[in-house]
Amino acid sequence: MRNLSQTNSSNPMRILFVSGELIGSALIHRLINEGCEIKLYIKHIDRASCFEGIVEKISDWESELDWVGKEGLIIFDDIIFSGAQDKLRADGYSVVGGDSNSDKLELDRHLFQEILRKHNLPILPSYDFETREGTESFVKKNPGPWVLKQNSHIGRLNYVGERNDGEDVISMLQVYKEQEIKEIHLQKRVKGVEIGIARYFNGTDWVGPIEINLEHKRLFNGDIGPLTAEMGTVMWYDDNEESALFSATLKKIKPCLKEINYKGDIDINCIVEGKDIWPLEATTRFGTPAIALQCELHTSPWSEFLKAVADGESYNLKYNKGYGVVVAIAVPPFPFAPAFFGDSNSNVETSQGVSIFFKEDLSAQEQKQIHLEEVSRTIDKNQIERYYLSGKHGYALYVTGHGKNVAEAQKSAYRVVSKIIIPRMYYRTDIGDKFIKTEHQQLIDWGWL
Repeated sequence: MRNLSQTNSSNPMRILFVSGELIGSALIHRLINEGCEIKLYIKHIDRASCFEGIVEKISDWESELDWVGKEGLIIFDDIIFSGAQDKLRADGYSVVGGDSNSDKLELDRHLFQEILRKHNLPILPSYDFETREGTESFVKKNPGPWVLKQNSHIGRLNYVGERNDGEDVISMLQVYKEQEIKEIHLQKRVKGVEIGIARYFNGTDWVGPIEINLEHKRLFNGDIGPLTAEMGTVMWYDDNEESALFSATLKKIKPCLKEINYKGDIDINCIVEGKDIWPLEATTRFGTPAIALQCELHTSPWSEFLKAVADGESYNLKYNKGYGVVVAIAVPPFPFAPAFFGDSNSNVETSQGVSIFFKEDLSAQEQKQIHLEEVSRTIDKNQIERYYLSGKHGYALYVTGHGKNVAEAQKSAYRVVSKIIIPRMYYRTDIGDKFIKTEHQQLIDWGWL
């Protein structure tokens, strides 16, 4: 892999990284290692103290536009910046990551379904409600295993119904009332294999390979417990333009992406059941921890790749063949953010200040497999480094592994996990097991792989 810290050190790329809640944190490490000059802005107050001692932090990203210039690169990693990207692009800046129109595709599930319908993709029956009472009345009249969602990428109270009478969904709506959640999205549940199909787009065309991923959202092994942002993922790349999964989903909405001049990574999460595939929702930003897995699989420099995406250019991305596995390492109060506790969140116990230890010195390769998120760094007077947790949500770090098959990738990731010590840390030990045991063969039998 080209080492930009050596070959580009005389003229490093300037990158202004505008983050909502550190979704793209794994990228920052890669860009630092490539020798880029980076300034980082973090909007979310609960994460604003992260990455101290790792990268230069700023409190006002707009005041740094002259610094980054129009030769540099501006990266947005979230969908909360009200279309600031649109104006920057109009002013001639090189920007990757979303826009006002693509943000709506993720935030407004109804709008995304209209896009699917326009491009002849199948849609599961779903309904939007402005009140909890209206949702409850509908479920009582139409009992069944419904899925409750919010119009947000924060899914801490999403619920997948199990009962045919819908009583568990109605019970969950009481929690929505207590949390003062009003806008509710209700979707018919279909059982099958949940799978994501993603790819980068440069405003006019696809860049790089197709990304196939299977998420593990439940907190505990065996897909038990509350839904989290994610506990781990299996991913691989596919360069077959006629891939059945790609052709049936993402490929069909290319005209929409061209129309809005989308520049970034887009993922469509789907349910596959037999010969049917049902798109559920779109992610129009870097995925987490998918971006950590992409860092594991990519061998081309990220700065070059993202600059090409931002500038509407093609790029021959080099990457590792085979499979990747990522494991999320969490600490309290994960999976419940302080805001979950309402006005009493000031008393929520966090893990801020807790040190990260390693059982032994890590090799350079093992260090590359660790992707920090809510972490900062200090160096004492004896030049001894200390990494410690500095966020309030409990997203400590992610560990990735790569191999010719999923079992080999698992072994690589969990070998590094076993060397990490963080007081009160927890993680799933079965990321990829279900794919190995059943899902891979199911997808083959159904004709999708």
